[in-house]
Amino acid sequence: MSNSHDSKAITLKRLRSISYLLDNAIPIPGTNYRVGIDPILGLIPGGGDTISAFLSAYIVLESAQLGVPREALLRMVYNILLDTMLGSVPVLGDLFDASWKANVKNISLLESHLASPIPSKKVDRVFIILLLVGLILFVMAITFLSVLVFRFLLSLFTGN
Repeated sequence: MSNSHDSKAITLKRLRSISYLLDNAIPIPGTNYRVGIDPILGLIPGGGDTISAFLSAYIVLESAQLGVPREALLRMVYNILLDTMLGSVPVLGDLFDASWKANVKNISLLESHLASPIPSKKVDRVFIILLLVGLILFVMAITFLSVLVFRFLLSLFTGN
């Protein structure tokens, strides 16, 4: 039992670190507010939000392996989808990324599950695969649309 508890603690610590890096690692001088690399990555057209979404998906995968129930996993994916979709809007999306903090929300969902004395039914592998494949396909579609919009805007400004 202790080994399982130690393993969960190590995984939770790793996931908290990823969440912190993505959502809170950088203090804004003169304020108590922090941002992570998520909104900074979002400045990379077509790729930054994708990188962030894949790192966020890792948190969901690990949460599923820790026994987070289906409803909480769906909420986690919703947080990532909203972050990716709205985060892909130039400039305004980066401001949204800096305030939404999907990964902090997802870690909170994970911690709530781990603190609950009521055991939940383990989610089946097929559900996890379908959930993550759906997330990846959605992120790829958003990335593709972002690249198309970026190219369109670039052609307007360059005349090509």
